[in-house]
This record gives sequence, C-alpha cells and structure tokens, in this order.
Amino acid sequence: MKTVSIHPAVDNGVTQGDANFSGGTLQCHCSNDKVEVSIGAQTAHNHVCGCSKCWKPTGALFSQVAVVSRDALAVTANEDKLHIIDEDAVIQRHACKECGAHLYGRIENTGHPFHGLDFVHTELSSQTGWSAPVFAAFVSSILETGAKKPDEMAAVRARLTELGLEPYDCLSPALMDMIAAHGAPD
Repeated sequence: MKTVSIHPAVDNGVTQGDANFSGGTLQCHCSNDKVEVSIGAQTAHNHVCGCSKCWKPTGALFSQVAVVSRDALAVTANEDKLHIIDEDAVIQRHACKECGAHLYGRIENTGHPFHGLDFVHTELSSQTGWSAPVFAAFVSSILETGAKKPDEMAAVRARLTELGLEPYDCLSPALMDMIAAHGAPD
C-alpha cells in the first residue's frame, strides 16, 4: 500500500513537543515584509484538520492547527498585510493578502465555547518545541473538498492511526465535551 501523505509536519512521524517551551514567532511565506505573529505560550489541542476552511500548505491533505490563549498572541510586524478570509465565519481566519498563509483564526462571538482561544499554524514557525498534534479532526471533510474518494478513506484513516493521530469526523472527545458542557444547565 502506498503511504498516504497527510501533512509535511507529520508525514515522517509526529515530533513531540517540549513541556518547557514558552512560545515563538509565526511568519507568513512572503519573501520580504513578512507578517509576523508572536505567541507567548505553548499551544494546546494541536491536531491535523480535514475541514474545508483551514489553511493547508500546498500539497497537504490536512492542515495542522493548535490553539493558544488570545492574550498570548500579538501581531508584531506587517499587520496591514492581513485580511479576514470570511467575516461571517465563526473562526475569522487572518491571512496574508500576498502569500495567502493563514496566521491565526479568532472567534469574536463571546458566547462561543472557544472564545478566548486563537487558532494557529505552528508550521509557520522556525522554532521547535510546539505541542505535538494528538488527533485528526473532520477527517471525512476531505471527501467534500474532492481531495480523496470514499474508497481511499480506509487508507487515510489507517495512516492517521499509524501516526498516532486518532481520526474523528468531529473534534476530539475532550473538545466535544467542552462544547457540550458550555451549553449545559448549571
């Protein structure tokens, strides 16, 4: 069986994070005047995502995305190059107008269970030590984007499992529990 390529950051195995890592810098792909985002904390809930909204590097089947507290993120260079991809989306993805890289996603709805968390792509960082991806979300969504056919999905799920990234067609159970608890009566 041919090995299924998931994302360049995990295709050769998942690199474990450093428990003492305290953040770094993300940069867009522009050759000059790069958008720079400083992250002042370790990320959490890192995962590969198959949804149609998340930014994927060229040729990647999944994105890789993690969260960090909103107060730990600051745009530190060339903020004027950022624009929001879809202002009506729950997660407002801030991308570079020139190269298209998504630097971060933010939820402005204060009633949303994930308000206060920003979504980031740590592959845009030259620093190592970021939290490792621990699951795969919205796996079936790669069918919706046309990236794979139904008869190829068993191989995709097998590869994710081989990498230690439990495949889900939603978020991980811990994150789904957070969403459900947010709406539960006190």
